[in-house]
Amino acid sequence: MDVTQLAAEVSSAAEELIAAAQPKAGRIFVLGCSTSEVLGEKIGTARSPETAEAILKALLGVTRKHGLFLAVQCCEHLNRALVVEEEVMERFGLAEVTVHPVPEAGGSAASKAYELFARPVVVESLTADLGMDIGQTLIGMHLKRVAVPVRLSVKCIGNAVLTAARTRPPLIGGERARYF
Repeated sequence: MDVTQLAAEVSSAAEELIAAAQPKAGRIFVLGCSTSEVLGEKIGTARSPETAEAILKALLGVTRKHGLFLAVQCCEHLNRALVVEEEVMERFGLAEVTVHPVPEAGGSAASKAYELFARPVVVESLTADLGMDIGQTLIGMHLKRVAVPVRLSVKCIGNAVLTAARTRPPLIGGERARYF
């Protein structure tokens, strides 16, 4: 797999999602990523730290440029906990859990995020404003309550299906209400 091409696909998709979602600086962008699916294999069967590194470096470049925080979801073996910078945990009052993700338990993306982040911690859960799911890893539990699918021009990262979403506040009040 050409890691340069993967990085370009991720950057393009992230920029398109951010343009559609228009998040304010300081918001959370969540990533779920199966490197196995990116490589064309069944989720959880062909982990690749090299693939994860290319994806994460590209995504970190984009999220940092837009002033967003990146959260990287662990696999189901760690109950889909998330790797974030310690600043994110403190700012959002998140509950830390004691674990160090590794490719075999946490997944390649989460374990690589733990290496790449300046002060990584793992938190139990969070509610993000937008996110990308590479390989159907089910990030929906980490998005705010009203998630809106965003159809991107990039449909796959490598061989993995790409799903993206933004969130919005719930609309309440019925037909007499006014929305801005």
